[in-house]
Amino acid sequence: MTTIRTICLAALTLGLAACGDNATERAATGGLGGALVAGPAGAVVGGTVGAATAR
Repeated sequence: MTTIRTICLAALTLGLAACGDNATERAATGGLGGALVAGPAGAVVGGTVGAATAR
């Protein structure tokens, strides 16, 4: 059960990382989503993914 929950939360984090119009907004939403899923390490990963997905 925890594996399914973790996968779903990770998918939500990646979805949040795609929110925003510029790199700053995407990094912020990705960081927040990552923090909800995995704490400080997740915030770093979410922020990085958010910034990397900016156009």
